[in-house]
Amino acid sequence: MKYRPGRVHVMSLVGLAVLGLILMGIAERSKTPVMQRYFTDKMEAATRTRLGMEAIRDARLEFGLPVDIVNDPNETGLIGEKVSPVTTSRGSHEQKLRALDPNLAGVFVDILRRAGVGDGDRVAIGCTGAFPILNAAMIISVESLGGVPVTIPSVGSSMWGANHPDLTWLDMESILIEAGVISHRSVAASLGGSNDNGRGLPPDGRQLVRAAIERNGVAFIDEPTLDESIDRRMEIYADVAGEDGYDLYVNIGGGLASIGSTQTGRLVNPGLWRNLPTKNFPRRGTLVRMAEMGVPILHVPTADDFIERYGLSSEPVPLPEVGTGGVFYQDRYNVPLAGIFALLYAFVIFVVIRIDIKHYIFRKARS
Repeated sequence: MKYRPGRVHVMSLVGLAVLGLILMGIAERSKTPVMQRYFTDKMEAATRTRLGMEAIRDARLEFGLPVDIVNDPNETGLIGEKVSPVTTSRGSHEQKLRALDPNLAGVFVDILRRAGVGDGDRVAIGCTGAFPILNAAMIISVESLGGVPVTIPSVGSSMWGANHPDLTWLDMESILIEAGVISHRSVAASLGGSNDNGRGLPPDGRQLVRAAIERNGVAFIDEPTLDESIDRRMEIYADVAGEDGYDLYVNIGGGLASIGSTQTGRLVNPGLWRNLPTKNFPRRGTLVRMAEMGVPILHVPTADDFIERYGLSSEPVPLPEVGTGGVFYQDRYNVPLAGIFALLYAFVIFVVIRIDIKHYIFRKARS
């Protein structure tokens, strides 16, 4: 075989480039969406979450509480006030909008499955009113897998969350129970705020939160200090579970009784932790104490990390349809076709660059 003695002509290289682009384009068009694991469970949880959102919106309108279509452009009824008597801290409006994706329930199902949650398993949940739809989606996801959610929220909320005095998270929880979307009510609740006893709220705000806890029939955690509030939470969780204990602890939002301190919230990255890294935590909140007992931890401070990690839409408007995003489907290449194209392209490159084609053409002509 005679090899090319000199340089390859520019037009040959251009031809190779064009052929490569054509083959790559055909391979790209061969991609097909493939259902991800636990697809049925994810769809069920996301569908129930969407139904829960509709139930809360309808109840809000029945209560005579208008929906602000500027700040709540999808008209979900789940975006609260900027400031109200029960607002405990600052909050990002954009984060609250992004967290309204019902497909986050599919994300939670995926994580709960990986954590081994199944029939009869108990999942302790600590949350606030900051992200009510995340609270709902987590409870729905646990229940859809046959688990038992044991929830203790702090009722106050940051800006734009469940911070309307007549529509706190506990009120939303009652709406979801009456609508048949969830079946487990919180076992206790606190005021929230910087000391978990309403510090930072005005006197009328503290009274409004107490009224919400009372009208929803939930036990009131009313301790003078944050450490005592954490102790009381641990006692309640232990009383509910008995000797069985918990298979997972979930923190949603930034409630100090759950995470212990804002520094702890930054030290623990979002996601599932089977063993929490040893760090110098400023205060051992419920999350850290559960981890010290050997309970796996799921930390959900906001929805943002999970939206990016699981390929959900980062655009809050319009509201994503149920079953969309990488958590449900992922595009997969036609591997055999791509392999054939790769071999074909490699062969063509070898022939064009290494073989002296002119030699064989002119030799045939001379013959």
